[in-house]
Amino acid sequence: MLGLGGSIVMSQPPIAARRPHVTEHFGLRRVDDYFWLRQRDNPEVIAYLEAENAYAEAMMAHTRPLQEKLYREFLSRIKETDLSVPVRRDDYYYYSRTLQGLAYPIFCRKRGSLEAEEEIILDVNALAAGHDYYDIGTVAVSPDHKLLAYGEDTDGSETYRLRVKDLATGALLDVDIPNTAADVEWCLNSRSFYYTVLDASKRPYRVLRRHLDGGEELIYEEPDEAFFVRLDHSKDRRYIYISLGSHVTSEEHFLDARDPRATPVLFRAREHGVEYSIEHREGEFWILTNKDAVNFRLLRVPADRYADPAAWQEYIPHREQTKIEDIELFRHHLVAYLRDQGLLKIRIFDLRDDSWHDIAFDEEVYATFDEDNPDYHSQVLRFSYTSLVTPRRVYDYDIARREKRLLKEQEVPAGHDPDDYVSRRLWARAPDGTAVPVSLVHKKGLRLDGSNPCLLYGYGAYGISIDPGFSPTRLSLLERGFVFAIAHVRGGGELGEPWKNAGKLLQKANTFTDFIAAAEHLIAEGYTRPDRLAIMGGSAGGLLIGAVLNMRPDLFHCAVAQVPFVDVLNTMLDPSLPLTVIEYDEWGNPEQEEYFRAILAYSPCDNVKAQDYPHLLIMAGFNDPRVQYWEPAKWCAKLRATKTDDNLLLLKTNMDAGHGGASDRYQALKELAFEYAFILDRLGFSA
Repeated sequence: MLGLGGSIVMSQPPIAARRPHVTEHFGLRRVDDYFWLRQRDNPEVIAYLEAENAYAEAMMAHTRPLQEKLYREFLSRIKETDLSVPVRRDDYYYYSRTLQGLAYPIFCRKRGSLEAEEEIILDVNALAAGHDYYDIGTVAVSPDHKLLAYGEDTDGSETYRLRVKDLATGALLDVDIPNTAADVEWCLNSRSFYYTVLDASKRPYRVLRRHLDGGEELIYEEPDEAFFVRLDHSKDRRYIYISLGSHVTSEEHFLDARDPRATPVLFRAREHGVEYSIEHREGEFWILTNKDAVNFRLLRVPADRYADPAAWQEYIPHREQTKIEDIELFRHHLVAYLRDQGLLKIRIFDLRDDSWHDIAFDEEVYATFDEDNPDYHSQVLRFSYTSLVTPRRVYDYDIARREKRLLKEQEVPAGHDPDDYVSRRLWARAPDGTAVPVSLVHKKGLRLDGSNPCLLYGYGAYGISIDPGFSPTRLSLLERGFVFAIAHVRGGGELGEPWKNAGKLLQKANTFTDFIAAAEHLIAEGYTRPDRLAIMGGSAGGLLIGAVLNMRPDLFHCAVAQVPFVDVLNTMLDPSLPLTVIEYDEWGNPEQEEYFRAILAYSPCDNVKAQDYPHLLIMAGFNDPRVQYWEPAKWCAKLRATKTDDNLLLLKTNMDAGHGGASDRYQALKELAFEYAFILDRLGFSA
């Protein structure tokens, strides 16, 4: 038994020592046998995690040929040497490229034309040398294009060290700022910049202004632990924004980007439950807000009258079935990104005559994303499009001519024909009668006889939409006859703000029953059956996986939980942890009894039962600041001690990474091959 000096036999699972830790809330006594796994520096904790890793490798040893086959398939479908679509900023074209065999991108630019000589401004491969993990958090070029600010994270903790590089000489300036969020905005003089720093719980809470000619001052400090601080700028470069936000409330301050000594100006004081953002155009501020509009509305006001709400004029009214997710303001046009029936639509307004039109798309299920559009005066909108069968395409859209021009399509070197596959939208019925959208894809010729292997994915939190996009690696499942499905459960943002609100706080159980309903619908329609059904989710989606495994273990054959948020109650009772306080608006504050009991009812670690569970692979990151490594470790230890089956239970912790797994793109593919191999092996596939 680990923690008691016992030896480890690889053919047998590690057993963590039980060391009861007792707490009491609202008259309920709870015993946590694995609380000690929080001791990051305890050699016994490291030994347990390493023993679990060794056991996972031993139990998956027979799948190594399959893992290698999957990895080769992934590489055959990815263009290893590739180039992003260049973005023009003033007289420069900026882009990134990758080279076969190199793990990280290379950031480049050309001056004047795309035929000009290439200048490498940041080679991340060189910077990453000697590090097991390396991530660039921002790449911010100064307005005069002479300097480059970037943030580097070398352990996956999402704590970035900020550096500034002279692009003419390649030398680093005397700027070495630790403990930042890698959030940078330059003043127009290119000699001063704003950045944010982290508090003890890794919350961005301060804005400072650094002057390269000497000096630094604190510009803003946010005392409320429920609010994060981030920076942005107006497209016309007139203002720099300090945006403060919790999960339900926001507040904006703006500074004159031309003045390196500017002081921030409050736009409108925060009001609990009211979210808003601002943008500037031609002497007006535009305000996107949920004030009296759950799915948001858009207003405008002369810049010199912003403080008078009576002067605010509505431009796009609220609609019950359509959420305004975001806007972009150009000199002559407004682009609104509208979430309608689970799809993101692009609507363009001509601000000279207020006419508008939508960009049309043909597929039933698709996803669109805004791309970098830095030119305020542009008459062209750049966006990307994808679907479950269509590789990502980047378009320039001529607004006046209403014409799309394809700039780049994601290449699949091994070949891919979208016509070989079927993509569709189904609607499952939740226990309360709510229709739950399910996106799915499979090869043509599928027989609806229940025999097909299926991977069902879900997330369902923070209003985040899991859009149905293309994945070249997923082809390895589809080519083996899989159905891949996404359950767009409540808590996500696919059907607007009411959909999000119906899957959080005291209504969080809807997320789990929606997912179960999606699985049951796939089975009822003949797409799969329980002994052919695998499920997957990560982070808050890992919570979803943990909850449904406790509720309906009979419904699934195997599961993969990636960095799963499974010790919800204990985490939310500890305000010293990163994210806890800001998360009260999503999960509730368990110091209040109604939220305590609501979370207790679904928190996976608190609901492990003496019952049979499906095969389960748990993936974790030792330096993860969002889901601490001990959450999946405690969950695994408790499952091992409690469950009544002999199904495979594995915990694999990346000891050098954080929430996103390996930073090296090749190592990330190997991690995915391990996950896919687990699913395929449990479902009876071999190399």
